[in-house]
Parts: sequence; structure tokens; C-alpha cells
Amino acid sequence: MNDKASGRWAVVVALFGIGNLVNGLWMLASPLHWYLNLPANVPASGPLNEHFVRDIGCIFTLLGLALVVSVWRRELRLPAMVAASAYSVAHALVHIADSLRGLFEPGHWRFDLGPVYIATIVLVACTARLARDSAGGR
Repeated sequence: MNDKASGRWAVVVALFGIGNLVNGLWMLASPLHWYLNLPANVPASGPLNEHFVRDIGCIFTLLGLALVVSVWRRELRLPAMVAASAYSVAHALVHIADSLRGLFEPGHWRFDLGPVYIATIVLVACTARLARDSAGGR
């Protein structure tokens, strides 16, 4: 991968990393504020469990840290992106399953569309492109 492409990937990875890191730290620092203010209608999924929010906050924080570190450590970029993609796909599948079984009100998908489904598609597409670029030596 040439330096110009590497620089572009550094920006992409940094954006995903910062997003995950901010979300995770918010979940850890103030689960109630996150629960009430994340623009994804989290209260529709059930009552607040602060411990559970913090557990998930650990995942987002660790993924965010891995992605941010990989900005400077190129050899970690693809593994960090694969880990973030795997979690995001699993998370999206849980949302789909819970929607299908009626856990969410009809129409809740519109809250998940951007932050869950589209974000996952973009992350997976970027990860696939990074894998191709890395394999091709570009």
C-alpha cells in the first residue's frame, strides 16, 4: 500500500475509531445519559440496566482504542477493522432478530437504519476494500 493510500486509510480508521471510542466512553461514564440521549430510541429496547450498558461500553471502547492505535500501527489496521466489522454485523443481526420477534415496535427500524444498518454496511465495505488494498500491496 503506498503512502497516499495509507494516509487515506488512516483517516477512515481514525473516524471509525473515534466514533467507537466516544460512544464507549459515554456509555461507561454516564449510562443513564447515554440511554436517554443516544438518537436511537434505546428506551424502546427495555428498561435501563446500567451494568449492561457499561459492559457494552467496554466493547465499544476497546474496539475504538484498537482502531485508533492502528492509525499509527498499519499492521493492526486490518485486524482492528475486521474485529469492529464482526461486532457490528453481530449487533445488526441481533437488532434484526429482535425486530422480527416483536421486541421493538413496528417502525423502530427507522431508528436503527443509520447507526446500526447503514453504519455496518459502510464498515464492512471499508474493511473489504482495506483487505483488498492490503493484499494487493497498494
